[in-house]
Amino acid sequence: MKRKVLSLALMGTALATSAYAQEATLTIESWRNDDLALWQEKIIPAFEAANPGIKVVFSPSAPAEYNAVLNSKLEAGSAGDLITCRPFDASLALYEAGHLTDLSDLEAMGNFSDVAKSAWQTDDASASFCVPMASVIHGFIYNKDAFNELGIEVPTTEAEFFAALDKIKEDGTYIPMAMGTNDQWEAATMGYNNIGPNYWKGEEGRLALIKGEQKLTDPQWVAPYATLAKWGAYLGDGFEAQTYPDSQNLFTLGRAAIYPAGSWEIAGFNTQADFEMGAFKPPVQNAGDTCYISDHTDIGIGLNTASENQEAARTFLSWVASPEFASIFGNAVPGFFPLSNTPVELEDPLAKEIVGWRDECESTIRSTYQILSRGTPNLENETWGASVAAIKGTESPEALGQQLQDGLATWYAPHQ
Repeated sequence: MKRKVLSLALMGTALATSAYAQEATLTIESWRNDDLALWQEKIIPAFEAANPGIKVVFSPSAPAEYNAVLNSKLEAGSAGDLITCRPFDASLALYEAGHLTDLSDLEAMGNFSDVAKSAWQTDDASASFCVPMASVIHGFIYNKDAFNELGIEVPTTEAEFFAALDKIKEDGTYIPMAMGTNDQWEAATMGYNNIGPNYWKGEEGRLALIKGEQKLTDPQWVAPYATLAKWGAYLGDGFEAQTYPDSQNLFTLGRAAIYPAGSWEIAGFNTQADFEMGAFKPPVQNAGDTCYISDHTDIGIGLNTASENQEAARTFLSWVASPEFASIFGNAVPGFFPLSNTPVELEDPLAKEIVGWRDECESTIRSTYQILSRGTPNLENETWGASVAAIKGTESPEALGQQLQDGLATWYAPHQ
């Protein structure tokens, strides 16, 4: 009788423990406040339906404040269970400070390529601390109505690209290209790191720069500045004072024909533009050249080491690595492309067009994001200023390359 009572007691304890484990509430920290409705209406209900008892709360901060808010919460011990991860050094610093858990043993990490995982790994790739969620791809979005009116074919080479810009400018109906230099980062992100991979051959050049085998004064790193120097003539009057929202508005209102883009624009443009849009990849220098695209690892999600819901959080992270999540996220946020190895059928035509470049071109990531911006001067921020100077024509491409190289050499050993 005692044995039976003991068995029942143990069974009750096990059931209680199991029930307790399944009654976790997970809080997600994120900077993607634009995605709040998506998480509340689509992603969270799908997960909770498959995992009854585990509740999820999406708790975003303002994008510009995210890093500071998150660090404060982590230091205070009040951060959520799951941490949305920016790529490379910001998240690596969180891991090295003990705030993010090594997820290398998570079986679902096998669903991602080494390139996809590289944005959230230690330099030697021995630890992976965030599950990759999505990348963004750079290129150009264009107004199909404008191209049809002016009889312009989609350009594939740089000569065709500048011929198209000349034709748009000569007609005068549209600003040829919508981009300003006031906020600086666009000039580097949608300018230099958009067209640059075709010059330095994507990963080949990027990794050689990290190793010190190539320098920022080499022709393949200087030439994109010379190309950017030609852009200023096509950006319209007052582009120097034009902000990022100004550029978005000029394009979506139909006043500009071409927009140097990141694919994250798709969802917003879809709601604001009343014309049909198309996209073309960064033009190559010569017909037949291998094309390279910036397919930049942008967003991942990791586990707060201080979370009291480790098991439930790992269950959620495994689901984020699944085809179900990839399909929901990829279609709900067109332009944020899933990184899992399982192909996802996208519904948005512009997103499908852009992600199709992965089958045509070699993929790389932004040249300044891994390792090279850890010191002072910060190469990423310096590239912003250099790209603006190139477009404005205030410095020669060669001088800009020398300035950047000199700055990198002050702190980065492989370049000393």
